[in-house]
Amino acid sequence: MDLMVLGMVAQGPSNNFGDLPGENDKFPSWMKVRERGLLQGSVNGVMADVVVAKDGSGHYTTITDAVLAAPNNSTRRYVIYIKKGVYHENVEIKKKKWNLMMVGDGMGVTVISGNRNFIDGWTTFRSATFAVAGKGFIARDLTFENTAGPEKHQAVALRCDSDLSAFYRCGIHGYQDTLYAHSLRQFYRECRISGTVDFIFGNGAVVFQNCEILARKPLPNQKNSITAQGRKDPNQNTGFSIQFCNISADADLNASLNSTYTYLGRPWKEYSKTIIMQSYISNAVRPEGWLEWNGNFALDTLYYAEYMNYGPGAGLSSRVKWPGYHLLNQSYQAYNFTVAQFIDGNLWLPSTGVRFTSGLSI
Repeated sequence: MDLMVLGMVAQGPSNNFGDLPGENDKFPSWMKVRERGLLQGSVNGVMADVVVAKDGSGHYTTITDAVLAAPNNSTRRYVIYIKKGVYHENVEIKKKKWNLMMVGDGMGVTVISGNRNFIDGWTTFRSATFAVAGKGFIARDLTFENTAGPEKHQAVALRCDSDLSAFYRCGIHGYQDTLYAHSLRQFYRECRISGTVDFIFGNGAVVFQNCEILARKPLPNQKNSITAQGRKDPNQNTGFSIQFCNISADADLNASLNSTYTYLGRPWKEYSKTIIMQSYISNAVRPEGWLEWNGNFALDTLYYAEYMNYGPGAGLSSRVKWPGYHLLNQSYQAYNFTVAQFIDGNLWLPSTGVRFTSGLSI
């Protein structure tokens, strides 16, 4: 298929944190001009292998058809440009689809939407609106959503098993179990992620940078937990690192903050690991910060930590006193959870072109 040059609107940052410069804003000299053009927001055009358009003006009218036609085991980036519109489909990118990149017309402009959920008979794993397993996946300027609503309980918007995957300026919206960061190394930059119960969960090795993480209004009897990390073995190098982010309430929750309890996380599995650092935490988060899963389960074996956070919800005086909870005071302790150290980001993120900060300094 011949490459096509497509007009693209440059998308600005998704939130107030998006314009913080990263250490790798300049593209490496060895990156191909084509890939620079794909990922640099200020360019006027982008090269794509195929186009998806609901109105029939592209090669395909569905994203699924474009994915099925993409080459297997590709060693070069294969780009699918998805024009604006709401695509009501459940997309699955299987393991053999390497190095796929999806580019939309903007967060909230190109939307992939589904409503599979636990109550209607889907497993949590299979409820995902968008699922990707092929390594090296990149998504930019898209929204993934599950519209099932809080009453349908587990309903995943995005499930990722893609090693060396990156999501840039993407919306990821649902209620319970919104983002299933299931396994392997993942990076999220300038994304907007919303949900209620355990809405960022899984056992990947994941860094979130400059993201807006928004708690929504749950069912009346529910408590919000932003993360539910699922490390099962102390030898696994998995966990969630949340850095330079904004943790706040979404619009629907703001009106009922006093009646809804929101926590930074709870231990889904015995060795659950989550670190919040250098982030803004609003008053939506309870003073104790973290929530038990079931009695004393995992409170000795989990690893939860906070480092240099700020905002009305970042006070430490009333935080939980669990053996597995840590207040980090030294930069060398926090450095273990940076892009460079935690997901080996300096080795692979430059080739994606996605902005990132490798260490603790902006």
